[in-house]
Amino acid sequence: MSRFIRLLFRSVTYTRWLHLCIPVLVYAVWLFTFPSGPMVLVPFLFPLLLGLVPSVRTAEGLQARLMLVREERDAPHPSITVGPATSWTDRLRTVLWLETRAVLAVATAFATVRLPLLAVDLVRVAGGSAPGEDFLSPVTGPRWLYGALAPLPLLALPVVIMGLGGLVTAVARRLLGPSAAERLAALEARTELLLEHNRIARELHDSIGHALTIVVVQAGAARAAGDGEFTARALAAIEETGRAAMDDLERVLTVLRASGGRNGPRPTLGEADHLLESARASGAPVDAVISGALDTVPGPVSREGYRILQEALTNVLRHCGPVPVQVNVTVVDRSLEMEVTNPLSATISRTRGGSGLRGIHERAALLGGEARSGPHEEGWKVRVQLPLDGIR
Repeated sequence: MSRFIRLLFRSVTYTRWLHLCIPVLVYAVWLFTFPSGPMVLVPFLFPLLLGLVPSVRTAEGLQARLMLVREERDAPHPSITVGPATSWTDRLRTVLWLETRAVLAVATAFATVRLPLLAVDLVRVAGGSAPGEDFLSPVTGPRWLYGALAPLPLLALPVVIMGLGGLVTAVARRLLGPSAAERLAALEARTELLLEHNRIARELHDSIGHALTIVVVQAGAARAAGDGEFTARALAAIEETGRAAMDDLERVLTVLRASGGRNGPRPTLGEADHLLESARASGAPVDAVISGALDTVPGPVSREGYRILQEALTNVLRHCGPVPVQVNVTVVDRSLEMEVTNPLSATISRTRGGSGLRGIHERAALLGGEARSGPHEEGWKVRVQLPLDGIR
């Protein structure tokens, strides 16, 4: 009972009623224009012809989404689509929807007109007058009984309207809902969006996290050194790192805004010297060996390799401070191999963890490669191997 009361006061109940009455208005215009025309054209032939037009599905979907499922207008996965028919299956579903809508419209019009008229006839009979020509049965028995029955048609009207509204909504979800191809396309788009968000999160973590780590290490070293010349170099490194981080942040924010503008190029392994110099400027002795033709590394692998190397160096500075680091980058046998090795400080834990290492493993996995990290002799090693075959 409480659910019935709530439905009675919801606006969608009455927009569904209006939606059911719209075909009747079209039928009325037809009768006004062609009073002696064949009446079968409107409820049966017109839906058959209109349903084959692809754009009609869009119009019907917009009506149904606005008037039948108003609570779903902002839903991420609406149950009613608004795209044109792209296959004969969609066209046939649209035809079936229009025919069903016409039948339900006739039932709605009958209930909307006949139930109030029936209530009026019952009141007239109770008052002693003769009922209308369409009264259901001859007047027999006490007339007060007709008066007692007069409210029933008016009480039945909202029940019938809500029932027909629920039925037409269920049919709309079935016949105007996304097809298998549309659901697959929506799923693919959703997957691409999630992958892009995940990539952006990794970009922010790697670039901004690296910059903040450099800034913190440089500032701490400058304060502890008490040397004006060293402080000047540290401030210059902080400024350069901050500018690079601002560029990275602006590029990522441009993607998030979906402004449509072209984004700046992402750094590649060809710019690895900047990472190494940044780590050296933080006080960490970096011994780097880069061999092989980096210019032959495909763009996606080179960009992800840069971020992996950046995160590996960031982890060293963040967790161990300015300790000696051995970096090896090799292009050999159609694969890119990278190793970052550093000693563990007295306070560092030998257990694996942190979102940085997880990001390294995720980047390697997306390219079909492999990443390993863990204790190595008296230090810590991150080793990554990325395939080059099949990447463009």
